[in-house]
Amino acid sequence: MRRLRNVKIVATLGPASSDYDTIRALFEAGADVFRLNMSHGTQDDIAARHAIIRKVEADTGRPIAILADLQGPKLRVGTFAEPQELEVGQRFRLDLDPADGDATRVCLPHKEIFAALAPGETLLVNDGKIRLKVEDCGPDFADCSVVVGGTISNRKGVNVPDVVLPLAALSEKDRSDLEFACQLGVDWVAMSFVQRPEDMIEARELTRGRAAVLAKIEKPAAVKSFDEILKVSDGIMVARGDLGVELPVQAVPPIQKRLIRMCRAAAKPVIVATQMLESMIESPVPTRAEVSDVATAIYEGTDAIMLSAESAAGKFPIEAVKTMDHVAISVERDTIYREVVEASRRADRKTVADAIVAAAREVAETMNVKAICCFSQSGTTVSLVARERPRAPIIALTPLQTTARRLCLTWGTHCVLTDEQYRFKGAVISAVRAVLKYGFAVETDQILVVAGVPFNVPGTTNILRVAPCEERLIYRSEPE
Repeated sequence: MRRLRNVKIVATLGPASSDYDTIRALFEAGADVFRLNMSHGTQDDIAARHAIIRKVEADTGRPIAILADLQGPKLRVGTFAEPQELEVGQRFRLDLDPADGDATRVCLPHKEIFAALAPGETLLVNDGKIRLKVEDCGPDFADCSVVVGGTISNRKGVNVPDVVLPLAALSEKDRSDLEFACQLGVDWVAMSFVQRPEDMIEARELTRGRAAVLAKIEKPAAVKSFDEILKVSDGIMVARGDLGVELPVQAVPPIQKRLIRMCRAAAKPVIVATQMLESMIESPVPTRAEVSDVATAIYEGTDAIMLSAESAAGKFPIEAVKTMDHVAISVERDTIYREVVEASRRADRKTVADAIVAAAREVAETMNVKAICCFSQSGTTVSLVARERPRAPIIALTPLQTTARRLCLTWGTHCVLTDEQYRFKGAVISAVRAVLKYGFAVETDQILVVAGVPFNVPGTTNILRVAPCEERLIYRSEPE
């Protein structure tokens, strides 16, 4: 099950991909991480899919990461007796009256929005298809003029791009789902509606280290506070759907590029998500524009690319994963890819670990070693090596199943569970056996081993060794 690419593929599960055979086929086609969308289905549905993934993991002998994506607060208008057509220039009121709406008004049952609004600000309805400008507002109403008209109907979503809303990122449903997901044993939790670093701090406190926490960047406020959000997050998702609604669409590509580079500099994984192969929901082949979009994210150095409805509800979920796999392999074999990745490498090195992993990459390229083998408890060493984007494959060896699973989201990593190591000599033997077993090297090759001494202490990356693969013969009596 060795992947022939470095970028990882995240596949969302849903009605089209909820049985063992399909999930296993998705994994074999190239999915490295499975996303469980907490917005759809019951907790029992989520638990059933989680159990199937773990069975696939056991049957294939390869760690698989599971990402639980929390719904977040949903801002929606109320109901109408019948759909209404809003015309440009007309007045339209949003208020707290729960009565059915008409051509002049509708309920917006979120008093927090009214508290944050000011005249001149914008409200977007139905994924931005309708644009309203606030002319006057108070604690229980907003009188608006219609800037872009269209049909408005029951419970259409509302976006407020101009302000930071006084809303917690975690609703009561999210709190319940987060605790459920942590008890279930997911590896990553994705936070929706993140506006400020405090949203991520609260989520980290609730997870208590039971899962890594990933921030979805889908609001302008999150883009403005990204430096601080990144510091308190374990990973990032560039959620381009809502981001493209609340910001001009032409602003999204530069933001995507900038966020990817900042995540890489921080050695934290980043996922590019939303509408990557949208046409494959109905078609067995993607459009050329979609293939170009996927390729662009890979050229930019993202850790992972994600399928949403394509794998969750589409007609061709396995074909969508295979398409991403083929595009990734093709891009990464392009000489320009390597030029772009290496040109974007930052040389801001402040610690012994930074120096060790930089040296590992340079030695690997100079001596043409076949793999960089990293022993890690927390995954930090592996993340630092991945930040360098080396040409040699990264073998992540850890005795902790939770670490192996979380690292499945990190660029270029092949995760291997191993026994705890107490001596460096034993670590070398374990590394050699792993590269031979998974076909990364033969006995005439050399590998690099990166580790921290003393062993089993997080944050002690301090040793680098070039090892011949026949070393397993020299120390054949050494316990693994």
